[in-house]
Amino acid sequence: EKNNNFYHNVFAFSAPILLCLYYFFPVCKIEVPERLTVSHEALIKTGLADRCISVPVREATDADILLVHSEEYLEAVKKTPYMTLEDLQEFTLQYGDVYFHPNIYHCAKLAAGAALQLVDSVMTGKVRNGMALVRPPGHHSMRSAASGFCVFNNVAIAAQYAKQQYGVKRVLIVDWDVHHGQGVQYCFEDDPSVLYFSWHRYEHQKFWPQLKESDYNSVGKEKGAGFNINVPWNKVGMKNSDYLSVFCHILLPVAYEFSPDLVLVCAGFDSAIGDPEGEMCASPDIFAHLTHLLMNLAGGKLCAVLEGGYNLTSLPQSVCQTVQTLLGDPAPRPANLDGPCESALESLHCVRSAHRQYWSCLKHMTFIFTASSNNSLLLSPAELPTSDVTTKRIKLAEEEEDKLKKVEEEKNAEEEVWPEPPKRVAPAVRTALVLPNDVACPDGCKHVNTSQVCLLVLLQGCSDVSGFAQAVLGLLLPLGYEYDPSLVLLARTPDSGLCDSVWQQLTGLLQGIAQGHTLVLMQVRRRRRGGSISVYLLLHFWGGLDRWQVF
Repeated sequence: EKNNNFYHNVFAFSAPILLCLYYFFPVCKIEVPERLTVSHEALIKTGLADRCISVPVREATDADILLVHSEEYLEAVKKTPYMTLEDLQEFTLQYGDVYFHPNIYHCAKLAAGAALQLVDSVMTGKVRNGMALVRPPGHHSMRSAASGFCVFNNVAIAAQYAKQQYGVKRVLIVDWDVHHGQGVQYCFEDDPSVLYFSWHRYEHQKFWPQLKESDYNSVGKEKGAGFNINVPWNKVGMKNSDYLSVFCHILLPVAYEFSPDLVLVCAGFDSAIGDPEGEMCASPDIFAHLTHLLMNLAGGKLCAVLEGGYNLTSLPQSVCQTVQTLLGDPAPRPANLDGPCESALESLHCVRSAHRQYWSCLKHMTFIFTASSNNSLLLSPAELPTSDVTTKRIKLAEEEEDKLKKVEEEKNAEEEVWPEPPKRVAPAVRTALVLPNDVACPDGCKHVNTSQVCLLVLLQGCSDVSGFAQAVLGLLLPLGYEYDPSLVLLARTPDSGLCDSVWQQLTGLLQGIAQGHTLVLMQVRRRRRGGSISVYLLLHFWGGLDRWQVF
């Protein structure tokens, strides 16, 4: 955000990409230029664009592209601007579901270059985080092949670039697009320095790209075993609760153990409600919460790059929710959290079972993993699936049901309506500090009186950092989201055993709840001539912890 040292956000928008029109056979009806125009217009209309720093976009160089792609493939794509339409059609037939136009080589270089400019801005400290709105997308593109609207793999190139240019040791790539980013997986499946996480519509290998290696048991190869996490959605209609459950019980525990230096997001919004490709039911505001949870990793260094998203209503809404969270505004109160569905729980269990041998955080949480009787985000041992469960257990039983529902689902997708995301306002007062009468109040703080329903967290004797993290992610965070309080109250005593970095992570995570309204009660000790006394500090956080400069 402009004029603020703590929540800078970059907005990279490559306008020339709008020239990339696919007007020859086969006609592309969903990957259209309007995807960018409506998103950009929404950011302007909501005032978010004015709060961002706009970064000039450059073309990716040959050296940049060759970090991921083969020289033979690059040279072939270079020839496309000079091809006739007939030659382009023939060239296109080599690949799957991608359409070439005379401008696409230029546009693809701009898309990859925008991602690299974003990485440069974040890694040099010019901005804290940001989002690049680009076309064409990239996460399906492979070393020597275009695929799924993708020419160059923007995020994979950005990851390799960050490692080479800035010496980044560990990169987390989170792909929340509704399609599996097989290009990213293939690029890093034997690389332990990159943790790739993807959830995607799979339907037991019936949904594009229909790859066996998109299933939960593709965990990576050789030294990269365990660093590729696939969460297959075997049914459509996944909701906010399903997304949050996967974050709390799979992604976040592993991500904290991995401890990335940089987070890259394949930000595909075809996983939002109303999208004709995804057919999911997650509302746009869920992306505010997913973004917030990721911002607590890697010191806040996060780069989101647009991938899919083909509903011209839910796409701009989701983009705005993501950007507003990157700007540091409190996330909206979560909506429609009724617990994960049975299919999502089955995938959760299979993923955790496949990765348990690789991650210590997944070895000790079995006791909280299953569906509870009251459709809770919490997972308890009452109905734990048996060890021989696979995602194909109910495949045959579902096939007939899927056939009957297909026509109805397509009709419902066309008629899907949902409410506008709630308006989010950044409060003028971000932080207030309450001190004893004889202690001076720092500048910029003021007294706050409040009486609200709250979630109380008392921290004491938490010296086991690993166990504490598991309790927070597997119990406290899901409980907080499900309870949906108006206020979070945190109490920390001198013997809590928490180091400052863990404390900062905890407060950061919990500020995604209750619209960021968090009261912190801290007991500290100071000495007077008559001995030591206890002083209680009460703090009210309205926004990000990074704006608090008291300690």
